[in-house]
Amino acid sequence: MYIVDDGIKLNAILDMPEGGAEKCPLCLVFHGFTGHIEEDHIVAVAKGLNEIGVATLRVDLFGHGKSEGEFREHNLYKWLNNILAVVDYAKKLDFVTDLYICGHSQGGLAVTLAAAMERDTIKALMPLSPAYVIIDGAKAGMLLGQPFDPEHIPDELVSWDGRTLNGNYIRVAQSIDLDAAMKKFTGPVLIVHGDADDTVPVEFAIDASKKFANCKLELIKDDDHCYGKHMDLMVKAVQEFVRKLI
Repeated sequence: MYIVDDGIKLNAILDMPEGGAEKCPLCLVFHGFTGHIEEDHIVAVAKGLNEIGVATLRVDLFGHGKSEGEFREHNLYKWLNNILAVVDYAKKLDFVTDLYICGHSQGGLAVTLAAAMERDTIKALMPLSPAYVIIDGAKAGMLLGQPFDPEHIPDELVSWDGRTLNGNYIRVAQSIDLDAAMKKFTGPVLIVHGDADDTVPVEFAIDASKKFANCKLELIKDDDHCYGKHMDLMVKAVQEFVRKLI
């Protein structure tokens, strides 16, 4: 199905709990930079939540997966508008008792910002390998392994898959106050991060866990950015965290 945000069709998949349910919590699940909702770690966390009685709504964001929009033109503001539209859609579903939000990598950063905006609606936040490094990198002049002058933004950056990014991606990231967002969301937070992540250094997760008012940090030994070695431990951490909320 599709959820429409300002004329942009966002590809979405709604999965109900195993065995069905008339009323249950719903977790919104978002992918990361260059990602999509059929990636193994996105599907795994959704299935893990379905197993314990939680519905999931996985959504491809602007310029990614099967959603509309050009990858080159995506940025965190566009993703945030998408997520707010998805939250509005979820509020209208009559089976939903509580709303949780989960995102991987850049999606983990985006849901952190969205949870602060929707703090009266979102009951719990789950950033997985959150790419908080993006904000620091944009302000310091280093993104995607490419140095640049943060006072003179380049017209484009090149992604690791060869696709280009509009320089507005950097301008948007520079404008975001991540610490303020972390302080605003006072509900329960779970951060899961592999301590061998070579895409987003684990230090960013450790630092962030100290800034939230109510945060559990789950570090997975020797695991990578997408939990390629211990995906079962990532899913278990999410399940144990959510069971305490239901």
